[in-house]
Amino acid sequence: MLNFNRSTQVACTRDRHHRMMAAVRQVSTHAPARLHLGFLDPSGSRGRRFCSVGLTLEGLGVSLTAERASTFSVSGPQATRVKTFARVMREKFNLPGECRIVVHQAIPEHVGLGSGTQLALAVGIALAALHRLDLPARSVATLYQRGQRSGIGVGAFEQGGFLVDGGKDAGLEPPPIVSRLEFPAGWRVVLLLDSAVQGLHGESEMHAFQALPEFPESESAHLCRLMFTRALPALAEQDLDNFSRAIAELQRVIGDFFAPAQGGRFSSPRVAEALAWMESEGIAGIGQSSWGPTGFAIVNDEARASALVRAAQSRWGGPGGLQFMVCGGRNRGGEVELVPLSRACADGK
Repeated sequence: MLNFNRSTQVACTRDRHHRMMAAVRQVSTHAPARLHLGFLDPSGSRGRRFCSVGLTLEGLGVSLTAERASTFSVSGPQATRVKTFARVMREKFNLPGECRIVVHQAIPEHVGLGSGTQLALAVGIALAALHRLDLPARSVATLYQRGQRSGIGVGAFEQGGFLVDGGKDAGLEPPPIVSRLEFPAGWRVVLLLDSAVQGLHGESEMHAFQALPEFPESESAHLCRLMFTRALPALAEQDLDNFSRAIAELQRVIGDFFAPAQGGRFSSPRVAEALAWMESEGIAGIGQSSWGPTGFAIVNDEARASALVRAAQSRWGGPGGLQFMVCGGRNRGGEVELVPLSRACADGK
């Protein structure tokens, strides 16, 4: 299995041609979910626009298998979207033969965890490998017009970790990752999920960006200083308190800027209420991922996370209530596993 992180990127590049020369029967891919923690410059008045901050998540993502078959078929969650992504690849590269795609795990749609980009990457990379195309994640994202504002989803697949991208220019490619740090292994992220709400997406999202005013240059300068002189050094030193307070400040500024488009600092009133309670319990690092409704709280260990979830579940859980999930940060990228035809023959398949 290939893990797309910094320690393997060189080896992957060196060995890719050799692997692709062998006929492939089956490919499995995993594209991890991510938190989008905010923008440093939504307007880009003095340079590149947006400049995203995000965290790759462990335990949640898109996992699927593509294999050669006599007829084309897709099964599993979000099959309609998978068919669309697969059709684009097949038409763009005139792919020969048929295949069967089975989705084992998907990210809930339009909740702020990167479902569209990660699904597109998982499908595109699997089909590219199945047909021996040398197509990196960044090229797949460009093909599907993903990463048009944020490079965090592609960065999560390429290398994982805590990521800052350099903002969007006039080109088609996703923004480049300009900073990547390891997320402490012991820290945990509590996710707050509200199935009754969806974040802005599609045309509504585009209209929301168009209707927003210019982001003040002074606020952008404040957020850039906050990220590069406080949040990142604190993360490097595993200083949870200062890191959490910096993330909370980023969330406050960006949440208030986008409030007119989403009805408040948070898109889900129930998530907002639960996060306010968590803050009153001494949790500084709270916020919303992307357009939400998913909220998050960063804590120092598994025991604290579990206790927080138990208490929150008793107040906001139950039928139709909020759902809670504990994740770690993922310090490696996506995974690609190839099964060559030669192995299939040896196994008698």
